[in-house]
Amino acid sequence: MSRRQLPFFENVTIIDAGAEGKAVARVNDLVVFVPFCVPGDVVDIQVISKRKSYCEGKAIKFHHYSELRVDPFCEHFGTCGGCRWQNLSYDQQLKYKQKQVDDHFTRIGKFSYPAIKPILASPLTTLYRNKLEYTFSDRRWLNADDMALPEDQRQTKGLGFHIPTLFDRVLDIIHCYHQPEPSNAIRLAVRDFTMQKGWPFYNPRSHEGFMRNLLIRNTLSGNWMVIVVFAYEAPDEIKSLMDFLADRFPEITSLIYVVNEKHNDVITDQEMRLWKGDPYITETMDAPVAGGRQLQFRIGPVSFYQTNPLQAYNLYKTAFDFAGFKGDELVYDLYCGTGTITNFVAPYVNKAVGVEYVPSAIDDAHINSELNDINNTVFYAGDLAKVLDEEFVKQNGRPDVIITDPPRSGMHENVVRQILQIAPPKVVYVSCNPATQARDISLMMEKYEVSAVQPVDMFPHTHHVENVVLLTLRA
Repeated sequence: MSRRQLPFFENVTIIDAGAEGKAVARVNDLVVFVPFCVPGDVVDIQVISKRKSYCEGKAIKFHHYSELRVDPFCEHFGTCGGCRWQNLSYDQQLKYKQKQVDDHFTRIGKFSYPAIKPILASPLTTLYRNKLEYTFSDRRWLNADDMALPEDQRQTKGLGFHIPTLFDRVLDIIHCYHQPEPSNAIRLAVRDFTMQKGWPFYNPRSHEGFMRNLLIRNTLSGNWMVIVVFAYEAPDEIKSLMDFLADRFPEITSLIYVVNEKHNDVITDQEMRLWKGDPYITETMDAPVAGGRQLQFRIGPVSFYQTNPLQAYNLYKTAFDFAGFKGDELVYDLYCGTGTITNFVAPYVNKAVGVEYVPSAIDDAHINSELNDINNTVFYAGDLAKVLDEEFVKQNGRPDVIITDPPRSGMHENVVRQILQIAPPKVVYVSCNPATQARDISLMMEKYEVSAVQPVDMFPHTHHVENVVLLTLRA
């Protein structure tokens, strides 16, 4: 069906905020998803794709602006794929995130649950992230002003974020409000330096070009890690850029480069070449109880750590409080990553056992236990769907509490089945996707009931919401 044959709807009222940061309208029985609108807007919509039960559209004209609107603070809003709720007031963002949890539990889970606790707002709504990854491209996104220039005067190189749905187009970022300075200064300095040198930026279609990626990580304690990814060996060029960064930004405590000759951007399997400083940065986190010793977490180039560190504490504290530890518990931490939750709870229980699929993450988990003088943790690397069996429980003991924090896809059905077989008195389910969380919990209703639900906003100005649920074994 061509674009001309697709419907055009006039004077449509936006009624809800939906998935992927898109607003929701309804025309007769058809659901229409529209980006960059907020509930209460009245718009004309051009449908750009149509499915059986819904369609995607674009707001062509605004007849009325919602009272819930606020002015976006970022110049890239409307083109960049991030922070799509910048035009919605923060209190309304929280409202719709909590509603999202309620909707998923009602429509997907279809189980009973107590009143959802008020969502925990993020302490910071900008400059809250501790990790950003930028992409070099020789095909940056061109706006109307760019297109008005003669073709030979258009700057086609860029360093920024991918345009949604376009893997080969990058939006050249001028200022990003995700990360504090000197993040923007580092990115712009690298971009200008490499442009002045005339070095080719990467093209993901032809797989040609020298500059590939730039990763910037930081900690609340003031550590900065910068990782530059090159497409091939060029010792003189690499040295000139790395020396430039080391001289221009002495606050960088870990300066690393990678040569990635593959056709994908994954660098977890590549050699991390330290140029200056330490091969890691260190984050600190308060203890979950008053008077407890502050924890330290060592973060390597590819280590996972929650990207909103201030709110990560509130997320982990919620899980800790839901578990209601008395001090003698055996705890399983499933999908434990680098052992942040495992080590967060370990000083207050008898023993904590962490399981994670990625072996390098388990290496980090061991280091984090040693760093904090925690000696009652045990970690295993392996596929949970295979590792968590009767033999594993026989070896480690039946847990009093299971904490599970799976990826967005949720828990494997075999893991759910094994948790039901183990039947610990409590399961604390931490999720970054309430939809798959609702699906998994519905499978556990034969033995468990939902005792508490706490949404946590980890990513302001986006539709994403974390959610913590306490499940208790039925009598």
